[in-house]
Order: sequence, then structure tokens, then C-alpha cells
Amino acid sequence: MSASESKRVALLAREGRAREQLRTALHESGAEIVLEDDPNGIDAQTLGDSAPQVVLIALEPAIEEGLSRLEAVLHDPDIAVIFDEAELAARREGWESQRWARHLAAKLHGHHDVLPPGREEEPTPQLEPGLPPTPAQLHADAGIGLHLEEAADIASELPRDGYAFTGMAARPDFDQVVDADQWLGSGSLQQDEAPALAGLAESIASEPPPLPQVAKSGLTLELMEMEPVAASRTPGAVVVFAGIGGPDAVRKLLAELPRDFSRPVLIQLRLDGGRYDNLVRQMARVAQMPVLLAEAGNAAEPGNVYVVPAELALAVDNGAVGFRTGDADGGKALIRALPPADSAVLLLSGAEVALVQPAAELAAQGALVQGQATDGCYDPAASRALASHGAELAAPAQLAQHLIERW
Repeated sequence: MSASESKRVALLAREGRAREQLRTALHESGAEIVLEDDPNGIDAQTLGDSAPQVVLIALEPAIEEGLSRLEAVLHDPDIAVIFDEAELAARREGWESQRWARHLAAKLHGHHDVLPPGREEEPTPQLEPGLPPTPAQLHADAGIGLHLEEAADIASELPRDGYAFTGMAARPDFDQVVDADQWLGSGSLQQDEAPALAGLAESIASEPPPLPQVAKSGLTLELMEMEPVAASRTPGAVVVFAGIGGPDAVRKLLAELPRDFSRPVLIQLRLDGGRYDNLVRQMARVAQMPVLLAEAGNAAEPGNVYVVPAELALAVDNGAVGFRTGDADGGKALIRALPPADSAVLLLSGAEVALVQPAAELAAQGALVQGQATDGCYDPAASRALASHGAELAAPAQLAQHLIERW
């Protein structure tokens, strides 16, 4: 099918402003609306009989039960599903509404031209006389804030005075290093402590015991066997990055992963409006694994899917992935910190191209790094860049199978 042919679209939304806005956007994009109805008032047979190529859904809590009756059709791999927030759709006006309509048209027709009319080509840069700017001039306004923040983050991990040659981190309740010989000769011992310590020193000097014990002093020094620490979490994780056009790809990926999948799956998908709770509910309907909203301070446990809100960053502590408040530079730092043998990175529709380089570096260390196939992908820029590094591209269902084969 060529990009110029109209797509058959089923519009599922309750009556109101949001439905009117979406209907207008579909007409402007040249789509053929084969069904327009409240999802609470139709069944899967009615939706299937309309033979849509695309289903556009205005999400809101009131239609959740209705959508559950339509899952047989919505899970069809030949049907693309586009979600939009009903509240946001109803509020869009003017430029914002036109911008969303252009993105919708690009997705329906399989192209990437989302510029307004008259902006198809960038103006040719004009040459100016004079020497080009020097590196010092280019960086004149560059701040050092990022470097200071990075230094602050690792300051607590650096050794303090007195421990630099032992590899030990300074304990917070000691402000200085005490020389044992100087302390013993300073006369600061209590009267009742001196005989015991003297006896201890005498016994050590005269007859080193066969075992690490000192009986004469009344003190016992024993080597205790350390109990093995049980690993409560499996190191590593599967991190999925997506953006515009990504919810449908994520939905198809999660539908194929088994409930007992041995890695946590983290979904980092930026949403306009930030209604991540709605995204959790929608993904939970198709996923076999539990789908949770990530919370700061918690760790990612194996067998769970976590939707990561924009205000949370991902962090790696002793090989295990967790969540904290703050911005993690879009995910680049997290990718570099993942344990390669136990982790995977998937770049789906709309993922940031800036993630490609750190993902490729992680792949070179043994991690599973793949992207969404360009066929049917709304925004494949990251996938194409990833393929240039030799990474494999596949449909979301196939990506899930690759994860299962890996673990």
C-alpha cells in the first residue's frame, strides 16, 4: 500500500469534545473512518467486521471495561493501535491541535513529514565574511554545572584521608585517624584498662597462639565465617526506550513475554500529559507479567514490568537496577551502568537517537541490544542508527522471543 492511499480507521471514544477533535484530525489526514463509536457500546465482532487497519482510542478510565471486551481484535498483529489521552485531545487547540494532526497523518501514511506547509525544506545557510569562531569562543558560555553535579554524585564514594591506601571508605563516626602507638603512650588509658591491655601485649609477644585467640587478657579475637548473602534480586534488567508511536509497540512486546520471565522489564516512555497510571492499566491488560508504576527508592524485581515516569531516573546499585528521583540524562548513564551479560536494551518507535551510541557500546560488551523493525514503526530514526552499528531489528513480538531465548 502506498503512502497516499487512505487507511481504514476505527475511532473508539465516548461522545464529547475529544471524539470531535480526533474525528477532525482523521479527516484532515485523509483517513477513512469505518467505525466511530463508544467502546462501551460495541463488541469485538462489531469492531472486527469493520475491518480496520488502525484503531484510534481516546483513553480514559470510563472505557477500561469496554476495551477488555475488544482485546481479541486489538491484539491482532495486523491492526495498529494508537492511544491518545481523551483529556489531552479535548484540550488541544490551534497550533497544538494542528501539530498532533500532522503526526497522526505521518503515522497513518508511513512517512515522517511532520512539518507545517511551507517548512518542507530548511533554508540554505548564508555564508558570512570573516574567520570562523575559535573553540574558546564556541565554549564561552559553557557552564560547569554538569561537571559539578557529577562530582557531587560520586563524592561519597571516594576514600577519605587515612584510608586512601586500604581501599576502605571512611566511617562517618570517625573524623581522624589515630596512631595506636601514640595513643597507648599518651597515658589516656583508664586505670582498669591498662593491666588488661598490657597482659594482652605480653602474651602476643611471648607466645603467639596457634589459633587467632588471646586467652590471658580475657579478650577473644576470633575469625568469624561470613554468612553468604542471598541475592534477593537478579542483577541486570531489560530496559525498553520508546517515544511517539511507542505504546503500540510496547503493548505487542509485553503480550509475548511469559509471566515467569527472569528479568525485570523497565519501560521508559515519555507521555504528553504524564498520565502514566493510565499507561500502566492499559499495559496490564495485555501483559502476562505484573505491570507496576515505578516508585523512587524501590528496586526492580525480576518478573515485573515497571513503567518509569518522567520524574524518575534509573540507577544501578551493585548490578541491580532501581529507581530514584532526578533526571538520568535520558537514559545514557543507565545504559552504560548496566551489567552487560545480564541486561538488554530495546529501542522502539520514538526512542532518542542519542541512546544509540551507549547502547552499541553495551552490545560490544555482550549485552542484547536490538531495535524495532522499520516496517510499521512510526519513528524508526533510532532503529536505523542502531542498525548501522550492526544491531538486529525485529518486530516487537520477535524482540520478545529473542529475550525469551536469551533467558
